[in-house]
Amino acid sequence: MNKLFSWAFGNRAPAGAGGPQKHISLALQGGGAHGAFTWGVLDHLLEDGRLAIDGISGASAGAVNAVMLADGLVRGGAQEARKRLADFWRAASIGGSLPALQRHVVERLSRAVPLGGSPMKDWLHTMGGLLSPSELNPLNINPLKQLIERYVDFAAIRADTSREIFISATNVRTGDLRIFTRAEITAEAVMASACLPLVFRAVEIDGVPYWDGGYVGNPPLLPFLQTKDTDLLIVQVYPQMRQRTPETTREIMSRASEISFNAPFLSELRAIDLIQRRDEERGAGRRLRLHRVALEELDEAFDSASRLHNGYEFFDKLRQLGQAAARRFLDAHFEDIGRRGSIDLKAEAGAERA
Repeated sequence: MNKLFSWAFGNRAPAGAGGPQKHISLALQGGGAHGAFTWGVLDHLLEDGRLAIDGISGASAGAVNAVMLADGLVRGGAQEARKRLADFWRAASIGGSLPALQRHVVERLSRAVPLGGSPMKDWLHTMGGLLSPSELNPLNINPLKQLIERYVDFAAIRADTSREIFISATNVRTGDLRIFTRAEITAEAVMASACLPLVFRAVEIDGVPYWDGGYVGNPPLLPFLQTKDTDLLIVQVYPQMRQRTPETTREIMSRASEISFNAPFLSELRAIDLIQRRDEERGAGRRLRLHRVALEELDEAFDSASRLHNGYEFFDKLRQLGQAAARRFLDAHFEDIGRRGSIDLKAEAGAERA
């Protein structure tokens, strides 16, 4: 953990032409196709133009969005970042521009986790669970890797010191969190962060196998404690609260997935709360002001299984939800940025809710 606090952010981004911008960092939760919600959030924040992005962290799909955002900002600022994100999500959809072989894998993977209740779909779902990645995808084709390499100039991101980036992955052998910093980020690091273990083989980097970062850092928050005064906007795609107790097998599996992928996030919130309370007792000045935009509880079309949907219409619906959520956040809390957090950290990290 000590290594996390040894990194330093680079210089802050300059204020926009419309006047001084407020500075903020972003923590982007992973969630497969639900990352299109985060695309919408980012798109509106960039269009609004009142925020300068100092740092970005991400896990899984959040890591993909993070590097698309960073690449666009390096190449041409907010408008280029919006274009990069839009182009990527269009290309990643079934109607996009993947080569035929990669398209076949995407479509097959989507069908491996069907949503309906027919006997054939139930059978396919069961078989998808029994087949290993080597059997399901024997050529180890990862369609996202080529897309990411097509859209992202990793050398330019590594060279840009205006903002830090933190990407999480899970060490398969130890179960430990691995944080890839800006200077370490490559296409392989992003694919390690987005490596679903039942779909793709572990991604090896320097001889170490990695799986999806969502298991242990979803998204990474603690690295942002290294600065004394930071606003951090968390984009959360896994619902934290459900009003109804799940009953069917599908509902139970969906909720179990949500709990599992939110667990590291809640653990980091508790750690931040503890560190900041101890800092206050010692009179230390370090402060992390937390904010959140969340994909709220929706109908079953947006349950955990839909994380493997990849039709553009589905992506676009999520994008619009993200845009609306970001708009509501700015309307309600723009004035809070730089002054106070807009979520109650003690309540989030404390006792169980009623």
